Order: sequence, then C-alpha cells, then structure tokens
Amino acid sequence: MTLFLNIAVDGIAYGMILFMISVGLSVTMGLMRVVNLAHGGFALLGGTFAHWFGQELGLPFWPAALLAIVATIAVSLPLERLIYRRIYGFGDLQQVLATIGLTFLMIASVNLWQGSSLLSIPLPDSLKQSVDLGFRTLPVHRLVVIAAGLVSILGLWLLLDRTLFGIRLRAAVDNRGTASALGIDTDWIFMAAFGLGAGLAALGGILGAEILPIDAYYPVRYMVLFLIVVAVGGMGSISGSFVAALGLGTLETATRYLVPDYATIVFFTFVIILLALRPQGLLGKAHA
Repeated sequence: MTLFLNIAVDGIAYGMILFMISVGLSVTMGLMRVVNLAHGGFALLGGTFAHWFGQELGLPFWPAALLAIVATIAVSLPLERLIYRRIYGFGDLQQVLATIGLTFLMIASVNLWQGSSLLSIPLPDSLKQSVDLGFRTLPVHRLVVIAAGLVSILGLWLLLDRTLFGIRLRAAVDNRGTASALGIDTDWIFMAAFGLGAGLAALGGILGAEILPIDAYYPVRYMVLFLIVVAVGGMGSISGSFVAALGLGTLETATRYLVPDYATIVFFTFVIILLALRPQGLLGKAHA
C-alpha cells in the first residue's frame, strides 16, 4: 500500500508539471490550429530566466520566478506578432519545419548565453521543508506543484468557458473573418492566447526543474513527451490534457518504480495502443 501511495503522490506531482507545460501546446494546436513544436522552448526560457534572476542577480525564488514568467511572455508576444502570425497560414509540414527551426534558435540562444550545463533554480527554505503524510515525508515543493496545477486548470476553465475572452477566442478560431467583421480584435485575441500558453509553459518549467532539469537542449529532450500529452488528451481539450497528464505522469512513475528496466518500453507501448484505439484522444472530438 505504501508503494502505491508513493506512486500516486509522485505521479500526480509529475503529471501537474506535464499539464502546465503541455496545456499551452494543446491550445495552440487544438484551438489556434498551429503545430508549434517550439512550445517547450518557452519552458526552457522560463527556467533559464529564473536561473539568471536567482543565481546571477541574487533575487529570491518567488520574485525571480515571477519575473521569469513575465520575461518569457515578453519574448513570446513579439514572436507571435512577427513570426507565428505568418506560420498560421502555412501547411502542416511547413509549420513543423518552421517551429523546429525556432526551437533550435532558442536552444542556440540559451547555449550562447548560459552554456550547455544544467541550470539550477535554488528553492527557498520554505519549499525545502517536508510534510509528514504518514506513509512518507513529502517536500513542500511537491505540494506547491500540485496546487499550482489545480489552480491552472481551474483558471483556464473559467477563462475559456466563462469569460468574454474565451467566447471571442472560440469565435476567432471558428471563423476569423466573421469574428473580425463583428468587431472582435482577432490579432489581439490570438496574441493573448499565445502569451498565456507561453506563460504557463514557463511556470511549468520553473516549478518542474527538480523533475525535468533545465538545460539548453530541454525542448528537444521533452518535445515528444509534451506532444504525447496533447495527443492522448485530445487537441484543444483542456480537461483532456489534464487527465492525460495525470494519467501519463502516474503511468511513467509506476513503471519506473515497478519495472525500471522496461519503463520506457511499457510507457510507449501503452501510448501506442491507446492512440490506436482512440486516435482523437481521450476527450477529443472524432473527425467526420
């Protein structure tokens, strides 16, 4: 029982990190309909900025994390305005090639700026403390990660389903020309949605640095994992990404606990079988 409780706790924390990073990719691929393979680069930028603000400028963790998220969003907005706005009109293959090019541009920039070694993000003493759960002690940091994931999905649900912004975003996606004719500033809507996704990726990169370490090649190393979360959950489905991230995080954690030598094989075999049975993902809509 203790083993399964450990798997559940570690799997949920890992899943929350996957969700925060991947959900922005689900929005851009499912709602904005752009294959953005550079999305993991924004998690890299968030972690790199947090490292720089904390290690080199000496700022405390929380101000460094907040400034890192703001800096990542500040980088993402002109990218959306100057580059992605043109990528929206590309075919799928052209989008893949263009965004992979952006990924390697981010990698080269971070490599030039900070080098290729691991970029540590020191945690404050308050997050290093442990909480006794009875069956194990759990770092406060893991509880913060879980709480941040829950707040993220609740906030996204409210924003996209219960606000005027969400209504306008869906209208712009369904028919951009008609939405513009009705007075909706679709350029601003797309930019805001893109910045939101980049900010969430940065948050996930910072909080998840203990589990998914930050270095210059972070986007390439974890690109497939983020895409799997989106595919399994269903493109454009926030709740699908949440369920998929928790399920896949728990599955990978369980395989590493129970069959470490075969963990990767079991994980990808499960994903292949699931997508063969549900090509549209768990909560995605089947195409006619």
